[in-house]
Parts: sequence; structure tokens; C-alpha cells
Amino acid sequence: MTLKTSTLLTVAAAVLLSTSTLAGQAKPAAKPATPAPQAAAPAAPVGLVKPVRGEAEVQMTKPVMKRVKDEIVTTFQIKNMSTTGSIVGLKINQYWYDKGGEIVMADDFRQRKAVAPGEIINVELRAPANPNMASNQYKFEQANGTVKPKIVPKLQ
Repeated sequence: MTLKTSTLLTVAAAVLLSTSTLAGQAKPAAKPATPAPQAAAPAAPVGLVKPVRGEAEVQMTKPVMKRVKDEIVTTFQIKNMSTTGSIVGLKINQYWYDKGGEIVMADDFRQRKAVAPGEIINVELRAPANPNMASNQYKFEQANGTVKPKIVPKLQ
């Protein structure tokens, strides 16, 4: 095969391949005369919010305690009061004491996701019922410092 024949066959193959590829492509759809109305997107924070460093302030509802079978179930809500930072690694410990002040039982709650500014989360603590339980206490912690809880009648 000569160089001219080889070049001619290469060019012919390239032309054949490109025309078959172009013929198989779908043509773009025509634009509608009037665009469809779009629903307004809810305002959502874009990206991640920096975490609160130091003391984080939260509001909480008054804890509601119920006995369910052999457990004491405590439920309440927490709201992050920061307007600029999220609370990362929120942990709530509940300690139960007897009449002598000795710890009888303990339970903890961990929030796996960051609590965004203004976000409200539900907390549920479960501890086995013990007849020696007389009083309880909560301890709030976060990954970057302390948490200052404030009990309010209703979260807004």
C-alpha cells in the first residue's frame, strides 16, 4: 500500500465516523414561548455554618418525665439561640440521685448532626426505673466548649 492510499483511507474513515456520530445526536428541544413559573425556593443556608466556640446558649422546654414499663422516659426540646454558629457534638447527661446524694443511674443523649442556628431538636432520655431515685440533674456539653441552658415555657 502506498502512502497516498493509506492517507486516503484514513481520511475516508474519519469522515465516515464523524458523519455517523453527528447523525445519531439528538437535536435540542425548542424553547417554550413562555417559561413555566417556578416555585420560590425556601431560604436555606448555603454551605456549612461555623461552629460556636466557647459557651453556647440554648433554650429548653421543661422536661416531661413519664414511667413507661420499667423505664423513666424524659423528653424535652432544645433550641440553638446562636444566630451565627452551629453547636457541634451536643451531649446531654442525666444523673439520677438517691436521697443520700449518691448517683443511682445515668443516661446520655448525643446529637450526631450539628444543631444549626435557630434549629429545634427533640431530646429523649431513657433510664431504668429504680425505687431509690429521688432527684435528677442535667449536664450539657458540646465539642467546642460549654453549653448554658435556659428553661422557657415554650420555644419560639
